[in-house]
Amino acid sequence: MVLSKAEIGKPVCIREIQGENEMRKHLGELGLVVGEEVSIVLKCAGNFILQVKDSRLALDAGMVNRIII
Repeated sequence: MVLSKAEIGKPVCIREIQGENEMRKHLGELGLVVGEEVSIVLKCAGNFILQVKDSRLALDAGMVNRIII
């Protein structure tokens, strides 16, 4: 299941990140790596605020849909 389908506020574990190497590297630099716990804080107009460790990230639906939980 893709991350965009997760419940708001429910922590989930990243199982896979799809896409080109450059995209996976960029998401990894943001802390989004396989095995990491992440949760959706807010969904708004196709954009997402994610909680990863002690940080919050804003990503669009295109990037969030590359993250498999």
